[in-house]
Amino acid sequence: MKRRASLPLRILLVEDETGLVLTLTDLLRSEGYQVESAGDGEDALELASSGSFNLIILDVMLPRKDGFEVCRALRRRSIHTPIIMLTARGQVADKVTGLKVGADDYLAKPFESSELLARVEALLRRVSAPRGNREETYRFGSVRVDFRRTAVERSAKPVEMSAREFELLTYFIEQQGNTVSREELLRQVWGYDAATLTRTVDAHVWMLRQKLEEDPQNPRHFITVRGLGYKFIESPA
Repeated sequence: MKRRASLPLRILLVEDETGLVLTLTDLLRSEGYQVESAGDGEDALELASSGSFNLIILDVMLPRKDGFEVCRALRRRSIHTPIIMLTARGQVADKVTGLKVGADDYLAKPFESSELLARVEALLRRVSAPRGNREETYRFGSVRVDFRRTAVERSAKPVEMSAREFELLTYFIEQQGNTVSREELLRQVWGYDAATLTRTVDAHVWMLRQKLEEDPQNPRHFITVRGLGYKFIESPA
């Protein structure tokens, strides 16, 4: 279903393959998105730093500055625009690195048009979803979460978070004390209907532990419930 022309969402497509740029631009515009493109990392960083985009599709292999550098630089500038990173098929290391530097999702080339559109739609829907009434800040351990500013601090120092990581953290806080399955997290945080890509959930939980736990190898807040999923605990017993 196409989006209303009165409410266009802007996507920055960062890709240096001319043919793919044309194909993806036509695809996204046919769904009602406004699309702007950049062919190298330097131009992408300059455009993305404006903060005027709703989502960025970012290839890893780029001239002048690769996708990892662009993503890392944006997060350090507190640009939290959701990022879908395009990686070479089978390059697990690229996927892990992308998550570490702040990407929200990844898609391996080659991919089906329908899958890209589903990822884009799910990420935009989740990021823009209203959260209702709640306190503006929340604390656990040495961590402070500011929901209004979408900012996180640990021991009074800023923590770089991707939009997806922040959404996952928010959902865990909302479900404090409840065991949530990987499938539920995929539905509620990623917006996926099918119970797929559960390793994506595991990778993001791992990142939350690395960034927010005092001892990531022995987590006290983000707990694995064997065979069921995960549980967030504010104050461990």
